[in-house]
Amino acid sequence: MVTLRSSSAAHPSQRGQRVPALPLLTSAGWSATGADPATACHSGAAGRKYRRICNCPEGPLETGSAETESDEGAPQAKRPEPDLSQAGLYTASLAAALSLAACGGGGGDGTAAPPPPPPTGITETQASRFLQQAQFAATDADIGALISLGYSGWLDSRFSAVPGQSGVAWLDAQGYNSITAEQRYFWPQFGDFMIWNQLLAGPDQVRKRLALALSEFFVVSLAPIDGFYPPYMIAAYWDLLTGNVFGNFRTLLNQITLNAAMGFFLNTRGNLKEDAASGREPDENYAREVMQLFTIGLYELNADGTPKTDATGQPIETYVQDDVSNLARVFTGYDYDYSRVSFTNVAWVNYAIPSTQFATDPMAFTAANHSDLAATFLGSTIPANTPGPTALGMALDTLFDHPNVGPFFGRQMIQRLVTSNPSPAYVARVTQAFNNDGTGVRGNLRAVWKAILTDAEALAAPAASATLAGKLREPMVRFVQWARTVGIGSASGAYEIYDLSASDTALGQSALRSPSVFNFFRPGYVPPNTVIAANNLEAPEFQLLDETTTAGYVNFLEWMIRWGYNDVVPSYAALMPMAQDVPGVIAWLNLRLCANQLSGNTLATLQTALTALGVTAASSDDAKLSLLASACLMILSCPEYLVQK
Repeated sequence: MVTLRSSSAAHPSQRGQRVPALPLLTSAGWSATGADPATACHSGAAGRKYRRICNCPEGPLETGSAETESDEGAPQAKRPEPDLSQAGLYTASLAAALSLAACGGGGGDGTAAPPPPPPTGITETQASRFLQQAQFAATDADIGALISLGYSGWLDSRFSAVPGQSGVAWLDAQGYNSITAEQRYFWPQFGDFMIWNQLLAGPDQVRKRLALALSEFFVVSLAPIDGFYPPYMIAAYWDLLTGNVFGNFRTLLNQITLNAAMGFFLNTRGNLKEDAASGREPDENYAREVMQLFTIGLYELNADGTPKTDATGQPIETYVQDDVSNLARVFTGYDYDYSRVSFTNVAWVNYAIPSTQFATDPMAFTAANHSDLAATFLGSTIPANTPGPTALGMALDTLFDHPNVGPFFGRQMIQRLVTSNPSPAYVARVTQAFNNDGTGVRGNLRAVWKAILTDAEALAAPAASATLAGKLREPMVRFVQWARTVGIGSASGAYEIYDLSASDTALGQSALRSPSVFNFFRPGYVPPNTVIAANNLEAPEFQLLDETTTAGYVNFLEWMIRWGYNDVVPSYAALMPMAQDVPGVIAWLNLRLCANQLSGNTLATLQTALTALGVTAASSDDAKLSLLASACLMILSCPEYLVQK
């Protein structure tokens, strides 16, 4: 049973009302059951299991209770004691939020009209929509700068902005490199604190947003990393992405290949050459994934991302097993680099503790462990006895120069930032920018980002009839957008937010915590038995969405947006002076969270629910905060927000 926490001081596992299991939060026409959400409230499996809070005859929820589980051995988030005088009003507004989620939306034939041409002048609405694709939140300063500089000029200013504090530097500043009897050098959760600090507090939003997109393509996960200093490994990987996000794809590919965390994650670390006596062969994991996931994909592509086919109409494979086995030889001979590491003898264990540099430096090459055999793959041959670093460069050049890289990489970045179903023409334009930035340079990521974000298809808001346009916002992106929009901070600077992967009480997704190298979802995922499937479309993020994750998301928000998480607390600084002005609050949030895409019906529901709270200029700060949290909860649970268009 899934629970919805009430607004009390008890821990989430000790309090709650039963939450409606919303089948899928959908945009108009995006019903996961293929039915109109307004008529599907009590149909199907979800309707049989739960009653939903809505304006339907069957009425409100039954009450119940459930237990939640925590990460084994991890300290749990401490909850501040709220003023419960407003708890009833706040919980009442939660019902309205779920009503929006459960019964909002209409039908649609799923036929998308051709997008209109891009605007010549930029309005606040257009600026907010663009900013929600290019970064996390639409701040007033960025809206103004974008209107002033234009799309391209604003991106150029962001590309040249000074980076914020790195992940490794932040860990150092927090003292997580210290060697103490608690053996914190084994604790992984500092890696979670690091990435939430980076995403929530870093000043360079564009760099962080695009690096997060890269982290879902070149996947390394903190989850399986163990041994000494897992946080430093994942932080160094994150810093690699942020440091190269505006550089060249070829350089990024080289640094990813030699990264210690990647070496751990995909087994290049300690990968040894073949040994005839024992029958040992080089590990093939990275060789396979660097082709399948990081560069060329499984099938040959046209420049527009559509698959090439053979004479029988079947897709053409890009590589076979022999290509994998040969390429694997190139990735032998690499291991952690201990050349800068110092060791400290301690009283509590009988071995010395290393310093962090092996976790942050690129892996080192040892020639004696490297295969000297020739490597023939993808139609090219690296001769026998080629020195290891040279062989690595030749192999990565072969992958980088493959014609698949532009459309394979470009289409997935469009999916992460703009839309789940870009047109072939859109993909082709991005491929062109990847292949040649206009100066003859291949793989210039600045050119790729600009091509994705300033394309006519990205800039044009979908027509009202285009009910299947856009993309489902990822839970972690929604969280960061909300936090940056309303203002959030950690009084201690520690940003102690743990792994938020729990599907019933958290986001169901946590940055740098992918469950596998295949990311949180597959780029070609199609929700079965849906209008999306009937229209031969893809919706990758819907792979995260089910009854449990939908309720868990609302559960998490209901507490987080009002009282925070440990000492990571929202301020609502810009909204507090206007909290008594319900239309003003709604308009402020509609622009910054939704680019003014909330429907008239949703705006009316918000107006009614928030006005009923009776907040005035003379009301207490607690009352005002409860109203603002209620407004955010209803919007963040609304289909018109959840689907980014």
